[in-house]
Amino acid sequence: MKNKFYITTPIYYVNAQPHLGHTYTTVAADVLARFHRMIGQETFFLTGTDEHGAKIAEKAAEAGVEPQKFVDEVANSFQIAWKELNISNDRFIRTTEADHKKAVQRAMEVMYAKGDIYKAKYEGLYCQGCEQFKNEKDLVDGKCPDHKTVPQWMSEEAYMFKLSKYQDELLKKIQDDELMILPVEKKNEVLSFFNQQGLKDIAFSREKVKWGIPVPWDKDHTIYVWADAFLNYLTGLGWKGEEGELPKFWPADVQLIGKDILRVHATIWPAMLLSLGLPVQKQLFTHGFFLSEGQKMSKSLGNVIAPEDLVNKYGVDGTRYLLMSATTFGNDGDITWKYLDEKYNADLANGLGNLVARVSNLLEKNNIQLELKINSDSELYNAFLEKMNAISIDEALKTIWKKITESDEWLSEHKPWKMEGKEEIKKVLAPVAQNILNIGYLLEPFMPMVAGKIIKQFSQSQISKGESLFPRI
Repeated sequence: MKNKFYITTPIYYVNAQPHLGHTYTTVAADVLARFHRMIGQETFFLTGTDEHGAKIAEKAAEAGVEPQKFVDEVANSFQIAWKELNISNDRFIRTTEADHKKAVQRAMEVMYAKGDIYKAKYEGLYCQGCEQFKNEKDLVDGKCPDHKTVPQWMSEEAYMFKLSKYQDELLKKIQDDELMILPVEKKNEVLSFFNQQGLKDIAFSREKVKWGIPVPWDKDHTIYVWADAFLNYLTGLGWKGEEGELPKFWPADVQLIGKDILRVHATIWPAMLLSLGLPVQKQLFTHGFFLSEGQKMSKSLGNVIAPEDLVNKYGVDGTRYLLMSATTFGNDGDITWKYLDEKYNADLANGLGNLVARVSNLLEKNNIQLELKINSDSELYNAFLEKMNAISIDEALKTIWKKITESDEWLSEHKPWKMEGKEEIKKVLAPVAQNILNIGYLLEPFMPMVAGKIIKQFSQSQISKGESLFPRI
């Protein structure tokens, strides 16, 4: 096993407060980071905020504040949200930080000196919402499929990046899984894009957008928000922008992204890495979106589920579990309050919480002493390990809940509460108590606080009944 692991989330655009999609990605990345620390790997987990671009300047103007003040406030709301959710990131990077801006400018100089950046007139259909030029093929009834707006025709001088130069090299890396894209249907989606549209040179600067990092050799231009944002994955590791300079944790082992930003992460970003003389990331893992009764969540439909409302109702660890178990990781999921209530009660209150309470109560009542140690060689541990290494997060949880069900069935079959002899009762309870201790250990990446309580409770020689872990809703 290699001893280093680097995982990233996308950096989140600060035109709005943290929402369920941001939370889902960040909790998933945290679960994976905690898991890799648990198995002894030196782990670096990066998240942060993307703070430049026309949309930010517009939002700040609407709010009547300077862009920097606006981004400071929103970035702070992300940091508060992640702290509340017990996110264990090693760095929270902001693209307005001085070290990031300096490295981005240096990287632009490197690519310019190589001839990979050149000045030209750029024309096309521009979506302000995406801050991206769109091909007509991408539009639905002439509108951006994400923002439902008609892109405007735009013509301006820009510094272009020779994306087309890296088409063949990049295609081969994706085909050979040197750059692995998962789930596999997302890899096929990217390959289809290569075959049908191919890579065309793209704008890496804007002339009329002032809220951005200046192009170092031409102060009339600012660096396009995508070119600036992607480099956070390197600058977050202390990279200074030099060609071939390899930070300690690069290449990234897993870059978690939503499906809406797959194409740019599988084309523009690795092409930039090749231009900078660096290895491409090892893996892009794309997850789906949460829907509510088959519809996208939106304020107008009144079906938005806010992260803070989840925490207020289910607690931090309850929220983390519900998000990670709600759907096959990589696919879209459909959640409603009714579904979440039922799952919380079934899996947490009546499942894990009830098992812990029953067993600890019987052990205390019968004054039974046990000397338990976490067993990381168990069949459960190996099954869990296999699923987590494959980033089958929900399947890893299912292996744990299968053991909870088996433990419940064992108790129902043997009925220790009806037994008289202490040794007889101990014989029935000991293997279940061992299961609970092992389960507590494996739950640490998912539910750190609850896992800690279970481990502490079941590591005592005299296990006593503790507080209810998950009160019924």
